[in-house]
Amino acid sequence: MWISLLDQMLHRLIRTGRLILYLPDGTQRRYGQPDAPAVTLRLHDPALPRRIVINPDLAVGEAYMDGKLTIDGDDLHGFLGLILRNRAAGADAWLIRLNHGLRRLIRRAQQYNPMGRAQANVAHHYDLSGALYDLFLDADKQYSCAYFRTPQDTLEQAQAQKKAHIAAKLRIEPGMRVLDIGCGWGGMGLTLARDYGARVLGVTLSQEQHRVATDRAAAAGLQDRVEFRLTDYRTLTGPFDRIVSIGMFEHVGVPHYREYFSHVRDLLTADGIALIHTIGRNAPPGTTSPWILKYIFPGGYVPALSEVAGAIERENLWMTDIEVWRLHYAETLKHWHDRFMAQWDAAAALYDERFCRMWRYYLVASELTFRLHHQVVFQFQLSRDRDTVPQTRDYLYARPDARARAAE
Repeated sequence: MWISLLDQMLHRLIRTGRLILYLPDGTQRRYGQPDAPAVTLRLHDPALPRRIVINPDLAVGEAYMDGKLTIDGDDLHGFLGLILRNRAAGADAWLIRLNHGLRRLIRRAQQYNPMGRAQANVAHHYDLSGALYDLFLDADKQYSCAYFRTPQDTLEQAQAQKKAHIAAKLRIEPGMRVLDIGCGWGGMGLTLARDYGARVLGVTLSQEQHRVATDRAAAAGLQDRVEFRLTDYRTLTGPFDRIVSIGMFEHVGVPHYREYFSHVRDLLTADGIALIHTIGRNAPPGTTSPWILKYIFPGGYVPALSEVAGAIERENLWMTDIEVWRLHYAETLKHWHDRFMAQWDAAAALYDERFCRMWRYYLVASELTFRLHHQVVFQFQLSRDRDTVPQTRDYLYARPDARARAAE
């Protein structure tokens, strides 16, 4: 029965391209266009057809991690690209619709992130060995979407350009008090203090990030202008002239959106500016892959614009600018993947081969979701007053010397 259901699902799903599937008993099945280049998938566990039918995203990811599903040539890009291209073209199956419907029923419970649970979720991903992130991130440890002005930009250039672009939107002036919500390893806060003269408070729930960020501030001689705290943003009192949050909003959860923007409003000065940089979806509200929830980002969710905008409106904040970055994160993830693959043995020494396959699956799936499906990056510039920000974007491109240096 399970093989028959899997066969039905794949016949409906693979309309363009071609998939050759070898079942655990050696039987071959073919799907899609007969003359198209083929991706060959091999299942090595008799339980896999059942597991894939019941929960496709989770089962396929786990089977790849465990070596129970292999792809000829280890062509993970080819396999996931085949699936995502067909999904983006509207190919579907009733089993997939049923799975997504069940996920929608529980999505708000999955995104419930009160303070204690939020810290545990952050620790799952960000308290991994710092040596792992050193293998594939840029020297400043920017773990968010870079900004590629040209295809030839290096990862280091693109990350510096991202920080300069955000600083321009924040209109930073020397002496301003800046809050960095979800400060990571401190790169943005240190940049704003060193290159723009700001006084920065960065907060994180990751013990590893807090330790590294604090050490970096001391090493740079900036501990008098930058403080990093291991705390939840919901514990803070203001006011702050500027608030920046890069790659943290994905961990907030829809049930907490109004709470989040209420705090942003209350923490800002009357003429303050906030810049929220987050992954988003160019589609209606959806759900998070169960594989991502289990192995990568517990409690995580990529919001639709309608979900974020509604919460901002209800908290009486002005959306003074909304920018959409489309393929920048796909390029960022490609850089990370290529660097990680070049350091595979070092990563395996830190963890093991299964972890490496998990991490590669995460990087490839994420890249292709930006490249082939509906994911983008949103930047929301917010203020309490309509006239805080200039009426045109010209100020973004008249770059003071400090901004130019930051992007070099």
